[in-house]
Amino acid sequence: MQPDSGYQLVQLASGVCSVRSLAHRETFHPVIGPEAEAKALYVQQLRICDRLRDHIGTFVIWDVGLGAAANPITVLRAARDIPARYRILSFDQTLEPLRFALEHVKELPYLNGYEEPLRELITARELSFSNGQGAVDWSIIEGDFPTLVRQCAAESWPTPHAILFDAYSPSRNPEMWAAPLFARIFELLDSAQPCALPTYSRSTMLRVSLLLAGFFVGAGHPTGEKEETTIAANQLGLIEEPLGKPWLKRARLSTSAEPLWEPVYRQAPLTPETLARLEGHPQFQ
Repeated sequence: MQPDSGYQLVQLASGVCSVRSLAHRETFHPVIGPEAEAKALYVQQLRICDRLRDHIGTFVIWDVGLGAAANPITVLRAARDIPARYRILSFDQTLEPLRFALEHVKELPYLNGYEEPLRELITARELSFSNGQGAVDWSIIEGDFPTLVRQCAAESWPTPHAILFDAYSPSRNPEMWAAPLFARIFELLDSAQPCALPTYSRSTMLRVSLLLAGFFVGAGHPTGEKEETTIAANQLGLIEEPLGKPWLKRARLSTSAEPLWEPVYRQAPLTPETLARLEGHPQFQ
């Protein structure tokens, strides 16, 4: 740990290093490490490379929770051989984790080759550069994402084809997992433009929140010790394993299924009103 730093390097059980936030007492990508988790959760699950090969125009990615940049960098590295154009919007309250990571590239090799673009991005907040055969336009929007997304300016953001959603856990950061946030994200999507949102959590509360926001929701790919994650999308065709009625039955019995309607963490079973809305979702008809 550097003196006066709010972050430290930690070695995971897999042997790779990651960054830990001392204030939040949470480690980024704590199970299998930054690059391996980003590949499983985002690159492979979103079928990024296949979608880019078939895509016409600019492919837009919202990177919600930039952190130490493992997610967008892993996506870019995987797609270097594809002649595509990407537009990345990264959101975070602070760029300190990224600054810290760039001081420890030796221990965080996923950053290799992207150090200079990232340093310039920190300084300028926006940057265009070549990524192998592709071209990247990357912007950082610094601030509280739930506040930013509610503002009218959010309606001018380019609508995404993919959302990399990687926030601190609900107990540490409940405002990032509250139901109104997912409803607002869904509102900003283009219904004619396919968009998928994977995230590491498999909680019933999260899945109910996404469904009530309007998304279709499915079981996501495993990442290391996690046998299942979650993927949501505005079109059912992007979901390989949609949640079905057996899941709905378990949700009815869960003691932690009611969405967070306010940014205060708590656990509660579904209310009759929420259950009725959930049962009426097109996914279960």
